Amino acid sequence: MAQSSSNNGGTDQVLVEERASVRTIILNRSKQLNALSFPMISRLLELFHASEGDSNVKMIILKGNGRAFCAGGDVTAVVHNVRQGNWKLGADYFREEFTLNYLMATYSKPQVSILNGIVMGGGLGASVHGRFRVATEKSVCAMPETALGLFPDVGASYFYSRLPGFFGEYAGLTGARLDGAEMLACGLATHFVPSERLPFLEQALAKVNTSDPDVISTIISRFSNIPKLKAESPYHKMNIIDRCFSRRTIEEIISSLENEALNKKDDWISSTIQSLKKASPTSLKISLRSIREGRLQGVGSCLVREYRMVCHVLRGEFSKDFFEGCRALLIDKDKNPKWEPSRLELIRDDDVDRYFSKIDDEDWEDLKLPPRSNLPPYAMAKL
Repeated sequence: MAQSSSNNGGTDQVLVEERASVRTIILNRSKQLNALSFPMISRLLELFHASEGDSNVKMIILKGNGRAFCAGGDVTAVVHNVRQGNWKLGADYFREEFTLNYLMATYSKPQVSILNGIVMGGGLGASVHGRFRVATEKSVCAMPETALGLFPDVGASYFYSRLPGFFGEYAGLTGARLDGAEMLACGLATHFVPSERLPFLEQALAKVNTSDPDVISTIISRFSNIPKLKAESPYHKMNIIDRCFSRRTIEEIISSLENEALNKKDDWISSTIQSLKKASPTSLKISLRSIREGRLQGVGSCLVREYRMVCHVLRGEFSKDFFEGCRALLIDKDKNPKWEPSRLELIRDDDVDRYFSKIDDEDWEDLKLPPRSNLPPYAMAKL
């Protein structure tokens, strides 16, 4: 039975359907492509905690209304708060969101996310940490954070660093859009189900009375197939990606791509170089280091570090690129951000180091993640 959670003056941003032992949670801001508002994140935390404590609930299905699963966090609201002079309101938003990501990554019951449509930024954080991620032919995912003056957050330094080879560095630095077939191939999705079969899949899952992931996987597999990768898919370029994106610095990554471009005319190489050159130089530097550190860290450590990083971004002491990126892409939409510093060579290693340090503010504290028993998470078992 559908119940709703009312927030923001009665708009129902998160809906809940209760069927036997399955809770279906529906993101319901379709006009905003289900971008996660602060009330939505708070409500999701409440629902996930309540469902985990309820022995009648065996599984959670998470999906979105409309043409998106979730297009990310509602960053325009965050930017508005920071511009009013309160960066800590922005920090509160990310603290709640990262706590939700951690809860999903360590959840004791299977989460099945139906990724039928747009999945960006925080939408990946709300799904990839869960046990099952079902892509369709309508799925398109990306973390375009470097074009916004941010960095792949929501635990992306954990899950991108665990993609095959250096595909995570490629996807994280360029903001490349991946379709459902590519999501399955690299492990961001665990299954691919054609969208017309989704109602039947949900009917079958609604009858489940177990939290056994093998049983649930078997059910999803009955509706799944293995889609063919497009001829022009970047997944076919793994040799070049591994050669170039394994380099130690952003400058070396770009120069090795430029060398590849000299040897062969390839539109994919030139558009990859263009994506990197259009992104915020500061974002590129901190993103590469974040993903590299993520390779050696658990999901909790990644989220704690990313929270420090995002607080530095919100304070804007070294660079205000996040506000400029949001202005150019989301507010004025002139798509012409003026990054500062404007070039990679103007950013020193100790400028990058600063983003990884504690915030020098007596009222600030590190992200405190709740103690969880379900560690290490099985969230990335497929990768």
